[in-house]
Amino acid sequence: MSYTEDRAAWFEGQGLWQHIPESEWRDWTWQLKHRITTVEQLEQFMTLTAEERAGCSHANEKLALAITPYFFNLIDRQNPDCPVRRQLIPRAGELVISDGEMLDSLDEDGHSPVPGLVHRYPDRVLFLVTDRCAAYCRYCTRSRLVSNAQHYDFHPEYERALRYIEAHTEVRDVLLSGGDPLLLSDKKLEHLLARLREIKHVEFIRIGSRIPVFLPQRITPGLCELFRKYGPVWMSIHVNHPKECTEELRAACERLSFAGVPLGNQSVLLRGVNDDADVMKALVHRLLRMRVRPYYLYQMDLITGGSHFKVDVRKGLEIIRALRGHTTGYAVPQYVIDAPGGGGKVPINPDYVEKITDDEVIFRNYEGGRFSYPLKPGKPKTAGGATLPAGGVESIVVH
Repeated sequence: MSYTEDRAAWFEGQGLWQHIPESEWRDWTWQLKHRITTVEQLEQFMTLTAEERAGCSHANEKLALAITPYFFNLIDRQNPDCPVRRQLIPRAGELVISDGEMLDSLDEDGHSPVPGLVHRYPDRVLFLVTDRCAAYCRYCTRSRLVSNAQHYDFHPEYERALRYIEAHTEVRDVLLSGGDPLLLSDKKLEHLLARLREIKHVEFIRIGSRIPVFLPQRITPGLCELFRKYGPVWMSIHVNHPKECTEELRAACERLSFAGVPLGNQSVLLRGVNDDADVMKALVHRLLRMRVRPYYLYQMDLITGGSHFKVDVRKGLEIIRALRGHTTGYAVPQYVIDAPGGGGKVPINPDYVEKITDDEVIFRNYEGGRFSYPLKPGKPKTAGGATLPAGGVESIVVH
């Protein structure tokens, strides 16, 4: 059955927390203090499956359980297959380690010259500034690190990392990530942004964050003022399913946009969540309506215990093929595999090109129609169709 939705409806309201004063509900620190972090709290609101209960009993040995009240409202508590529920509530499948899965599948530690800094690409670095998130995605690439459930004992050294960036003049692009950078206080964020802006060869500052999705209340006027002051600061948010596109998220994205923050979205292709062309089309359309450009669709990284989320790459290509030409080009993300072992992001595209010769490119369009594009110049002709004399192009004067 194809996915359908009311395109005019955007989830809003306090849901299970109607009794809380609105001023508290809109306070991001209140949301953090009242996160659901134990199986006992979960079972106050819903009946867990045996698989979920088993996953929760081992969560603190792999990746902590945490869900903000705001985001918990998006879970269908009657449906174990709810796509939001699958992303946030642990399952027994996390305990199964399959061939090829790794703790550090992208070899970030192997490309880390100083604690908290990853320098994989020539002109850019990944700056991991915290190991904390507002909520924990069960497919997290850095599950070895975030929440410290696996005793990774992560301690970023800000000044040492900043000195490294200062010393490496080839670095023009810095991506702040973690954990989630927007969990830092405004004061700490301002310190980092100000120091980076002082480094003349740093041209491009980015933030990767799921805070607008888990905790839109964090996008405060004060935070937006920081982005205005030190902008342009680019931001990639992380939305996987159209149910996550709420009125609160839309308003948070608008605040960021009006503060001069260009927004993109990164989704991860997940089994039972968004491995469906209709779901993905609904998602990218909602993103554009929230001023967010779909940027990447990731094939899930080979994290330990992630096989129950894994989708065949051919399905990802099928989804991209179902988008290309069937919706606006702005809505089509780039499908990528982040190469295991630290090879970087590699684009994966449907095969539209049949062959390339010295004379032409033969290709098919989104409908399957076959076309040819010549590579060699043909015989020059005038506008009227007469052949030009050899050796030159006749000028055409328009009166």
